[in-house]
Amino acid sequence: MKKILTSTVVLMSSLCLSAGAYAQTKEIRVLLANHPYGELLKTAIPEFEKQSGIKVNFESLQEGQLTTKLTTEFATKSSSVDVFMTRPLQEGKMFNKNGWYEPLKAYDFSDYPKNVMSVAAAGATPFLVPLVTEWQVLYYRKDLFQAAGLQVPKTFAELEATAQKLNSDAVAGIASRGKGAAAVTQLSSYVYNYGGLYIDKGVAVFDQPAAIDAIRYYGKLLGTYGPKGVTSMSWENIMPLFQAGKVAMWTDASVFYGQIVDPAKTQIPAADVGIADLPAGPKAGSPFIVTSWGIAVANQSKNKEAALKFLDWASSKELATKGMLSNITMARTSVWKDPKVLEAVNPGLVATRAYAAEKGYPLDRPYMSAVGEARDQIGELIIESINTKGASTTLADMARAKAARVNDLLKDAGEYGQP
Repeated sequence: MKKILTSTVVLMSSLCLSAGAYAQTKEIRVLLANHPYGELLKTAIPEFEKQSGIKVNFESLQEGQLTTKLTTEFATKSSSVDVFMTRPLQEGKMFNKNGWYEPLKAYDFSDYPKNVMSVAAAGATPFLVPLVTEWQVLYYRKDLFQAAGLQVPKTFAELEATAQKLNSDAVAGIASRGKGAAAVTQLSSYVYNYGGLYIDKGVAVFDQPAAIDAIRYYGKLLGTYGPKGVTSMSWENIMPLFQAGKVAMWTDASVFYGQIVDPAKTQIPAADVGIADLPAGPKAGSPFIVTSWGIAVANQSKNKEAALKFLDWASSKELATKGMLSNITMARTSVWKDPKVLEAVNPGLVATRAYAAEKGYPLDRPYMSAVGEARDQIGELIIESINTKGASTTLADMARAKAARVNDLLKDAGEYGQP
């Protein structure tokens, strides 16, 4: 009898250990961004827990805090994170180089545009799922255009001419970001449309003639027809001016449309706000279209099966549709064809997204680990150009010095000359 009792105790102890180990695999830690889609996921997580039996312990952080927390935990190999939202253009290069993303070889990426996917994979191996996209557009005042008998500009030459005609003491002809590093993302499409790039094959090339011409054009446009103090303005400073009727045109990211026409914040009726493709430059008509947020599984996760289930759910078409109906511009192509979405979303937003998905360039900043420092360097060129209305006599020399500095950053990171 004693032997039977002993065996029973051993068996029950083994079962308890096994159950404990199983329970551990059914609990995951998730880091979300303090972003509208992160908020949507937070409200839906109880539904996932009920369906899957997986307990989700989540944290929601501001984007900078999220990057810092992930970097610190991964670098010190102390992390218990299983799934996390991530900004591929800001941290993707560094995270992937350090092996912090779990490869996603089994995920079906057929519902995503190829240009959007370019920053979600290294070669043929994807490492994150795009969630939210944004692209550069032209916001404009329909009522002012109608009163002046103007058509929506299709080229940079027409954009400048329109800005000149609409510019007055009361209304700036055009606005875009002018605040140094913050302006780099919006300058990018102008550079592409002049035939230039920030970085090509791991080498800084924004000191080449095409990019210099774009920087001069951007500076002339904002320095001559932009709002006063534009070199201290990012989107959060320009939007209130547009909503107050003090800006006729504004080139910026598509994600702001819902906020622009929010009746609680604007003096301009939604019917008077137009959204159109960014005009084409001398060499191209290629606005940026970027994956602003994605979601990934941590390579060091000890709960990868459960983590992958969460990733599949969090990036599902069902939740992407909910995101679209909440004014979040999702990455999946199919949701942009959903009848429910088409009934609710501004047709101009749908049209500009289709254009950008076909012709857009997938970067809006230098794609490198030291992206923050590189943006600071290019941002100084933007300010110089705006302050001189594009006529700076030192801009080309400044650009060569800034490009050399960015090349040093690329060399320090082992990325110089790398595709």
